[in-house]
Amino acid sequence: MPELPEVETSRRGIEPHLVGATILHAIVRNGRLRWPVSQEIHALSDQPVLSVQRRAKYLLLELPAGWIIIHLGMSGSLRVLPEEIPAAKHDHVDLVMSNGKVLRYTDPRRFGAWLWTPELEGSSVLAHLGPEPLSEDFSGDYLFAKSRGKRTAIKPWLMENKLVVGVGNIYASESLFAAGISPDRQAMDLTIEETELLVTTIKAVLLRSIEQGGTTLKDFLQSDGKPGYFAQELQVYGRAGEPCRVCGTPIESARHGQRSTFFCRRCQR
Repeated sequence: MPELPEVETSRRGIEPHLVGATILHAIVRNGRLRWPVSQEIHALSDQPVLSVQRRAKYLLLELPAGWIIIHLGMSGSLRVLPEEIPAAKHDHVDLVMSNGKVLRYTDPRRFGAWLWTPELEGSSVLAHLGPEPLSEDFSGDYLFAKSRGKRTAIKPWLMENKLVVGVGNIYASESLFAAGISPDRQAMDLTIEETELLVTTIKAVLLRSIEQGGTTLKDFLQSDGKPGYFAQELQVYGRAGEPCRVCGTPIESARHGQRSTFFCRRCQR
């Protein structure tokens, strides 16, 4: 599933082609995604794109009449292509632009979403989200305060969108390894020094992944069709049984909240 760095990479890739151009119309070939494609998107015409933003794992296209909210789901991707390139089997939505290009949404599993809202504040999918991990609101003091009394294991706790958005499975495992913190510990056991280190590490890991274009494991491609290269730098994720790059101890895996967690028992405490 595309996580925050992959979504931010997609945002940066499509933004130069959309902002300043006008959506002439939309082509919806299959509107049966996770939720039905909003009727307002079917009816789009002559709407200039004012901005391309991101909130958590949602891409937000600002138009004069409202906002398109896009979620890539498990296997979705966005590409900017010349208008004359024909659509393939899993190309479900096109935005036909005034500059001769199309923004094409491809999603083999159809778990993504294309939604419409007149105002972001009124969107139910964006309500109750925690702070952005790269913002000043996500700090060591904030994380320490939220951890008090929390008996949840640290790894699944970090993945709660009400706590902080966009720290998905890959980046939670990688950040905990970089901070030397065991994923099994209860959140309430974190010290203020550890929450400050963990916040700094999460920001650094996410920024490095964005610089590398995200992490391609199965389905993710950048908007130009190229893979993300952060997978080459993964320290623990997906490396169960392989030697730790720091101490040589075999990387272990465990299940936390139905998700696989990867860690080094010697380096993380």
